[in-house]
Amino acid sequence: MPRVLNLGAFVHDVNPPAAARAIAVRALVDTVGVTLAGASEPVSRIVQRVVSADGPGPCRVLGTTLSAGASNAALANGTAAHAHDYDDMCFVSLAHPSAPLVAAALAAAERGGASGRLLLDAYLIGFELEARLGRAMNPRHYQRGWHCTSTLGTIGAAAAAARILGLNAHATDHALAIAASEASGLKENFGSMVKPLHAGLAARNGVVAADLACAGLTASPSAITGPQGFLAAMDSRTASLEEYTHDLGRRWEILDTGITVKLYPSCAATHPSLDALLDLRRREGLTAEAVASVDVGVDAITPTVLLYDRPASALEGKFSMPFCAAAALVDGQIGLGTFDRDRFEDPRIQAMQSRITMRVDPTLDQSAPPLTQARVAITLRDGRTLTAYADGARGYPEQAARDEELTAKFLSCATRAMPESRARDMLAALRAVEDAPEVGSILR
Repeated sequence: MPRVLNLGAFVHDVNPPAAARAIAVRALVDTVGVTLAGASEPVSRIVQRVVSADGPGPCRVLGTTLSAGASNAALANGTAAHAHDYDDMCFVSLAHPSAPLVAAALAAAERGGASGRLLLDAYLIGFELEARLGRAMNPRHYQRGWHCTSTLGTIGAAAAAARILGLNAHATDHALAIAASEASGLKENFGSMVKPLHAGLAARNGVVAADLACAGLTASPSAITGPQGFLAAMDSRTASLEEYTHDLGRRWEILDTGITVKLYPSCAATHPSLDALLDLRRREGLTAEAVASVDVGVDAITPTVLLYDRPASALEGKFSMPFCAAAALVDGQIGLGTFDRDRFEDPRIQAMQSRITMRVDPTLDQSAPPLTQARVAITLRDGRTLTAYADGARGYPEQAARDEELTAKFLSCATRAMPESRARDMLAALRAVEDAPEVGSILR
């Protein structure tokens, strides 16, 4: 049997490779951008009002004039990062890894005066643990109704915070065990304010777990793998981590499987279909009026995520294939403005929704990662049918977002919170974060 590497020792001792840090920098840039865009959303404002009641602290609440304690800042920034559902995705963990990881690591680093290099290492360590847990637990854990951004994200955030705090291996094991009891998050709340809150709770709980372990709080050594532990209670596909942890520190998931950067601010399950529809629209010069009906074939997990056939709000619209597909066909694009009230209520988009159906397509590759394939068929009013197949989408690791796309996305997000000149300065500082002696200087 493969040897189980002590998780606490991995978090404390490992030195991530330079190539992984380069990916982490891109993830940090992207996540700070979507956090700035999300800071003014209603869910974020509610969380900000709650955390501000505890008074100021050493950590910035991005996109606002507020400051807060580390755990409250992690809660606010993690929620804002996920508010538009524009943050990155990992198809191994089936989570949005960076929203809670960046929020927790930034808060711990800013409070402790940590360097940019330590921030990146902490992010990578948290990402790695989430991915290994994802390999062991998914897709069963996800299909059962757990939101991995929150469940696995809490473990990853605790690991990141523990690394920044400098906890030894023993204390780190306790932090991870504490986080295992904090972890939660239900997919039934998709399309509501609670979904972005999940990312904030994961970030906050990770910081709290590390702080408690630092203060001496202890937990069961079998909290994750025991007969009533995290894996068992949360319906893991396997009961052991041995197969998935024996090469920790030698192989890095972020290098092998990468991160999906979102180029549309909607659920990742919509992206392959949106790529296919937008490509057909451009190639054929289609107008919405020419479309009689659209059939979208997806894998069996997609309907457990895209819950809304006829969404009643813009938040629900992010989890609705008919709405997203209709907006793509009417507007020829999907952006932050797609989910503004006027676009959501646009009668052309509403009318198009009624002509779009989503169904499980049994001909799709059953061995492919969930949420990555789609087959679309557009029937035109002149009787023709146009079809397209999507295997992944732009922004996926195999079709990685270009630097200019990341720059454009960051600026479109950040300028919702600051002038463009400041946004460009912040972008440059974030890209040089590895050399920053103190992370707080960038945020200030």
